[in-house]
Amino acid sequence: MDARELIEGARRVTVLTGAGISTDSGIPDYRGPNGLWTRNPEAARMSTLADYVADPEVRRRAWQSRRNHPAWTAQPNEGHRALVALERAGRLVALLTQNIDELHQRAGSDPDLVVELHGTIWQAECLGCGVRTPMADELARVSDDVPDPACTACGGILKSATISFGQQLDPLVVQRAVDAASSCDLFLVVGSSLTVQPAAGLCTVAVDAGADLVIVNAEPTPYDAMASLVIRTPISETLTALTADSGGVR
Repeated sequence: MDARELIEGARRVTVLTGAGISTDSGIPDYRGPNGLWTRNPEAARMSTLADYVADPEVRRRAWQSRRNHPAWTAQPNEGHRALVALERAGRLVALLTQNIDELHQRAGSDPDLVVELHGTIWQAECLGCGVRTPMADELARVSDDVPDPACTACGGILKSATISFGQQLDPLVVQRAVDAASSCDLFLVVGSSLTVQPAAGLCTVAVDAGADLVIVNAEPTPYDAMASLVIRTPISETLTALTADSGGVR
């Protein structure tokens, strides 16, 4: 059975997206040949909670990186829009994403169906009191005199409302993802290296529950042997072909 047949035959589809779906929008991935951490391994320290909390210089670099993040100007691409088409066909159970850019919502995906496993860069969060504020407001405070803005409510350390290495995921978010993976008949992975847990382990949850697993990713993943089908062709092109005029998509 090919990918088109699997998509057309599925009545309940859960999708997991990773950084690869946003590269066509100008947002680099992390671990690919031209990924952010591949080109600059030191950049991973800005996404490691222990380093971020302990080292003010890491925080200063992180705030400068946030100011220049491509998410502020990126636009959804055909891959994002193809998943909207799948949703409008009434067959999408949930859109689980490891991305923090909110491009799925901006493409037209129902926010109630989008499960942001790793949070969002569009909000800032205090590690002390937990208050959230718009990231734009905090970036407006960054300057040479204030390179590492503190929480205005309690004076605590601020970071983006994203999950860093060493930081626990929200248990309620994880449970939503597990429920979606265990209740679908097709689990479609798009643009994820499937090396970060617990997101990667959702593949096992889905397959153990009887779903077909389809992986669309440029590089091999640890779950390829478990998949019914692995596709290496470009993501936007592939998703557009799989969702156009298939199974009642409208």
